[in-house]
Amino acid sequence: MDERPLIGREAQTDRILGVVGAGRRAPQALLVLGEAGTGKTALLDLAAEHARGIGTKVLTSQGYEGESEQSFASLHQLLLPLLPDLAGLPAHLREALQTAFGMVAAGKPVDSMLLRVAVLTLLADVSRRRPLLLIVDDIQLFDRDSREVLSFVLRRFAAEPVTVLLAARGLTPPAGIAAGVPALVLGPLTGPAAARLLEAQPHSLPGRARIDVLEQADGNPLAIIELCRAARGGSATGLPGGGLPQTLRIQEMFATRLRALPASTQRLVLYAAASSDHTDLATIMAAAKAGSDLAVWGPAEDAGLIAIADGQVGFRHPLVRAASYQGSSAHLRQRAHSDFAAVLEADPARRAWHLAAACLGPDESVAAALENTAGIVEQRGGLFAAARALERAAEFSPAEADRARRYANAIRAASNAGDPSWVGELYTKVAAVTEDRDMLCASACGAAMALSFYGRQREAFQVLMGAADPPPKDGTTMLAVAALVHTIGFQSGLAEIRRPVASLLDRVSLDDVGAFPTQLMPSEAVEVIWAGVFAGIDPVANAPALLSRTRRPSLLTPLPGPAEVARLQVVGSIAFFSDEPDLALDAFRQTFALLRSYGAMGTGANSLAPMAVTLIDTGRWAEADELLTEMWTLAVVHRLTHVEVAVDALRMLLSGLRGAPGGGGEAAGPSWTAVSLAENRATHVYLLRASGAALAASGDYEGAYRHLRQLFGDDGEPLHYFLSPRSIADLAALAHRTGRQQEVAPVIAAVRELAGARPTTRMTLLLHHATALVSDLGDAEQHFRLAVVNPAAEQWPLARAQARLHYAQWLRRRRRPSEARELLVTALETFTRLGAARLAEEARGELRASGVATAPAAPGPLSELTAHEQRIVRLAAKGLRNREIAEQLMLSPRTIGAHLYNVYPKLGVSRRQQLRDFFDDL
Repeated sequence: MDERPLIGREAQTDRILGVVGAGRRAPQALLVLGEAGTGKTALLDLAAEHARGIGTKVLTSQGYEGESEQSFASLHQLLLPLLPDLAGLPAHLREALQTAFGMVAAGKPVDSMLLRVAVLTLLADVSRRRPLLLIVDDIQLFDRDSREVLSFVLRRFAAEPVTVLLAARGLTPPAGIAAGVPALVLGPLTGPAAARLLEAQPHSLPGRARIDVLEQADGNPLAIIELCRAARGGSATGLPGGGLPQTLRIQEMFATRLRALPASTQRLVLYAAASSDHTDLATIMAAAKAGSDLAVWGPAEDAGLIAIADGQVGFRHPLVRAASYQGSSAHLRQRAHSDFAAVLEADPARRAWHLAAACLGPDESVAAALENTAGIVEQRGGLFAAARALERAAEFSPAEADRARRYANAIRAASNAGDPSWVGELYTKVAAVTEDRDMLCASACGAAMALSFYGRQREAFQVLMGAADPPPKDGTTMLAVAALVHTIGFQSGLAEIRRPVASLLDRVSLDDVGAFPTQLMPSEAVEVIWAGVFAGIDPVANAPALLSRTRRPSLLTPLPGPAEVARLQVVGSIAFFSDEPDLALDAFRQTFALLRSYGAMGTGANSLAPMAVTLIDTGRWAEADELLTEMWTLAVVHRLTHVEVAVDALRMLLSGLRGAPGGGGEAAGPSWTAVSLAENRATHVYLLRASGAALAASGDYEGAYRHLRQLFGDDGEPLHYFLSPRSIADLAALAHRTGRQQEVAPVIAAVRELAGARPTTRMTLLLHHATALVSDLGDAEQHFRLAVVNPAAEQWPLARAQARLHYAQWLRRRRRPSEARELLVTALETFTRLGAARLAEEARGELRASGVATAPAAPGPLSELTAHEQRIVRLAAKGLRNREIAEQLMLSPRTIGAHLYNVYPKLGVSRRQQLRDFFDDL
């Protein structure tokens, strides 16, 4: 018996199996609602298997439209296995049931009350011998008499071990269902769940086909399965805009209902199916020349195939559209697209797609129209649509040079859309049609980014270096190569990948950019991107100076259009390297707000993990939770492997910091083998740090030390040149607990040398803290004081609170409890505010030991707010007006006002000026 939860329906599986288990002790009922294909029947089947496995008797009935007019047909199907038990009923009840089922000749009409009592008595008698599960699927198709009997029975079960599971199509209970039956509504799958279901299908799909399936299925499980099957069959794309064709099973589900419609209605449904991304009723009827009488849609609405509301036509199920479109002849489909193109003269983007759908072969006019469409939709933020339009433009291009150019531009757009698998496909197509070095080099950037997201950093590096030899003529292309090598170098942490970045940057002439037509980056962003690569070559020496407001041109000056996204991402990256968290987070937030408005993360996905790490290290844990959820969705849908592993690690890190004991170590899960950690050292650091935190939360300090010790080699060489040193104080604290101070002293010395002559405020705190923990008695206190004295270090509240805790412990053990108390009170407040339960309890214990009776500190009022509300409150506390906050967060001023209106009662304030009291760092 296979009781694994359905993919994307884990919570629903738990609930329905819980109902089945509880029904062995007392009556239980549940109504499962959802549109066709959402998994209702699969859940019922799972429940039936589970029930049989635990010894429950299962009775099933399936509503059938052909029997919906036959009295008691559905009830007979449900009770058929119990007919031998009729002999145990009193004669008058037995006769009522036999008459209703046509088993005996009807001498007189069946008494409806006798029949209901007979069914109730029969089920109760059977359930007393063995728990009983009734499963009724498609109850909306039950004949009315059966439904009324079942509803009567449901209302009168008392203490019998009977479970009733009902399922109905739609989102509202059908008529006749007993009031009060709890409902379980199956909506569309989430993006990650839909992607996991697609991955579970036999054979994988290439990039664009994969995204097409996810887009068209719109979270419907059956649509994902069927469209995936169609794509695997090698069928040519059939729906406008790159859609996928129907399959035999779709025909079985919907073709009969479509063919039953009047011809005029079938024609309008076809036009709605062919209308692709625009379903406005007026456009469809204009293209079909159907006038203004909506009555012609009536049969399709009555059949539950389409819905018309607010001037829009919507399909009840994604596969109805596929069945209508593919079930029509090629001639009718071509006519529909030609008619749409004729009425969309004022909308060139939509018109181009219809011209393409009606076109039979290469046509430069169609290719040019699609290329123009790509520019239009990209300006609107439709990065995925732009890439698809460019790919189709390439396919319609008669000349190979134009085809190669358009494929190369599609790579750039697909990279911006954040779809590495599709980028790999497009790179293969470019290489097949051109030998132009500049074009191949530009295309290689997209292919390398795809490989990098899959965790194949060495291969990505080889692709880039191979494409850049001989070097491209255009400076923009070479800069793009250098920037990508830098990005891959950070993720890999490998010196052999980072080393060539400086020489690549030396070959970039800022006076010779923009000659290549792929437009890898906006010309306004060239100097900004150059600065970002330069900072990454040596973050300690180069990054801080680049953030100076006196630098010309200043990186802090906004740029026009898409160049602003590049500038913000670079500023966030440099601030991250410079340990300037507020600036980094502000830049990253604005970056991702803009990218979300475009509907894609693109290369911005590389900055998600640094942003999440910064949120965690600066104590913004609620916001970190929200970001990690978003990262997870993005990573699963687009198969960004190393991002997915980073999310797993950072979630475990947060859990450990909060004090929740959990697993750790190389055997902790698949994350340790999902990518090669030898060439993904950033990921390796996240995993080691997370495992250390989880093991420490469980009290296994030896195991935690072993993991953090792997962040550095025997000679103190960091596993990752930037990330490893940020854990030096945590390593020292574990060494102190386990008596290994002397073992980590050389590591601290090596990190101190790497930090340079003028370490950042954060590294100053961490190094003094670490040194104090391993020092002899002579200078430990001096280092502790230097670790906690600088108020600027409050940007890193957890690290500073830990330094205070350890300093206080050192003082108390030297019989100086009065000096320790103030440090402990401050540390306890910080740990409590952050939600670091284990550290808060440790600080509370130290306070008790120092002579102070403590009660559990209550979380601050800000903890009741969502991360989004906290962000708005912080900006308002800084003095920003609603309009200024709205501009930063890409919201409307009215939305900001509504959030603040809801927040004030939670915080117990009535004026905006009072918000400053909740923050110590403004």
